[in-house]
Amino acid sequence: MSDIFEKEKRSEVMARIRGSGNKDTELRLITLLRSQYIRGWRRKVGLFGKPDFVFNRERVALFVDGCFWHRHGGCKFSYTPKSRPDFWLPKFERNVMRDRLVTRTLRKAGWKVVRIWECQLTTKKQARVVARIRKALKKVGSRKAKV
Repeated sequence: MSDIFEKEKRSEVMARIRGSGNKDTELRLITLLRSQYIRGWRRKVGLFGKPDFVFNRERVALFVDGCFWHRHGGCKFSYTPKSRPDFWLPKFERNVMRDRLVTRTLRKAGWKVVRIWECQLTTKKQARVVARIRKALKKVGSRKAKV
């Protein structure tokens, strides 16, 4: 089936589409944090790299990374589309490089960075996710984390 738009018009239409974040994954983590009484986090904080959750007092930046977009090695969700590999491979590489830059920059600024993979929010792996978050919150600084 052919496209109803010319190539330039299709490009313009697609460029206007703006993503609104991975809400499902973030909502799953919010539910998990609340169920485990982990408090003190904020969202939409103007921190470099735009972490999904920020624990300001403990200086912990928490990212929830999608396995597909951020290339979770060995994960079944981290596949490369067969169409247009010349587009996808550089895009994925830029995402990974940006993630590394954000992590390095925040760590140099004294933040603890925790990255949770989308596939780790399944019921079977949630206990490990909670343990990682609690560990990060307790390690940082001399103050006790609100856990």
